[in-house]
Amino acid sequence: MKTPKWFLKRNLISWSLCPLSLFYLIGSKIVFNFRKMHEYSSRRPIICFGNILSGGVGKTPIVRQVAKFFDAPVVMRGYKKSAETGDVGDEAKMLSSDGILVHVGNRKSNLVLLNKQKSNTPIIMDDGFQNSSIKKDISVLVFDEAIGFGNGFLLPAGPMREKKSAIARADAIILIKRKDIAKGFALPTNIPVFNAKNTEICPYSKDTPVITFAGIGYPKKFFDNVPCKLVEKISFPDHYQYSDDDIEKLIKKAKDKKAKLLTTEKDWVRLPEWAKKDIKFSALQTEIEQKFYDWLKGKVDDNTCKKS
Repeated sequence: MKTPKWFLKRNLISWSLCPLSLFYLIGSKIVFNFRKMHEYSSRRPIICFGNILSGGVGKTPIVRQVAKFFDAPVVMRGYKKSAETGDVGDEAKMLSSDGILVHVGNRKSNLVLLNKQKSNTPIIMDDGFQNSSIKKDISVLVFDEAIGFGNGFLLPAGPMREKKSAIARADAIILIKRKDIAKGFALPTNIPVFNAKNTEICPYSKDTPVITFAGIGYPKKFFDNVPCKLVEKISFPDHYQYSDDDIEKLIKKAKDKKAKLLTTEKDWVRLPEWAKKDIKFSALQTEIEQKFYDWLKGKVDDNTCKKS
């Protein structure tokens, strides 16, 4: 589904859904506490990168950088994976394309398998901050400065998976810096905050007419940051599975407007193979300040010593 407009700004719809948010809060608390009773503790240090908003904050590019830094495997649920088609999900494809070992599916089962290996390198968990069935040694929350807390309401009235007080469970925060900062967005001062920067690398010259399309949580972030001459912006639902008909329509539109087609890497890996030669993606370059790596390595070393 597309990210509802009220997720970013309160309106009549968001206020009317607030009673349902109360049921969501109660239900999530029950599930969290039940899972906690069956918590799995890993021999190898687990670094969890999560968020308290529903998708789209830029977590997976952070995971990619950290996994490459440690040469560590990644465990993830694999959103939109399919046993029937063999599809492992777009995030898993993105990470695997960089040579990262990705384990998709039941996270606890994959952790059991990884702990049977002789390696002591940390295991990176992409998402799972709300999954209390797995003990995390280090938890890092990711926030996008332009999105902030969205409208501040819990699902389904807003994008929040948990209340802001849940930030206290994190060991650190990575803040993706933006030119525009969400109104009223402020983070706690008692948790380390490290900055990151995303840069879109357009494969075309700045004067080339480009039609952009994206099926991600917050496509506006992509559209606003692509350094190209945009003639049209087209949004699809998050994790959208493109059909041949969708692609043919996009190619025809680009031909009519004498423009090139451009999408995100996350969308590009979901395209039919035959379409990839006609469509390029904007590479997302993510840079995290060195202080974060220094801090994280120290935490990992401490946890490795405690577990050995």
